[in-house]
Amino acid sequence: MADGDLQDETNRLLVSLIRLQSENQTETILELDRAGIGASRIADLLGTSPGTVSVALARARKKSKKG
Repeated sequence: MADGDLQDETNRLLVSLIRLQSENQTETILELDRAGIGASRIADLLGTSPGTVSVALARARKKSKKG
């Protein structure tokens, strides 16, 4: 298996594990971001747009600063 294929498989497994533990998509996005995966890749993995991911991250960060 090539390095890129192994990384893709690892990312897919990570998404599956996080989804099992997360309450919603925003939590999944936050966990993937914490794992160092970029917004574009998160969007690919979750089947959503990079804009959706970026908005979710921005809102979560703003919320964590408030409270």
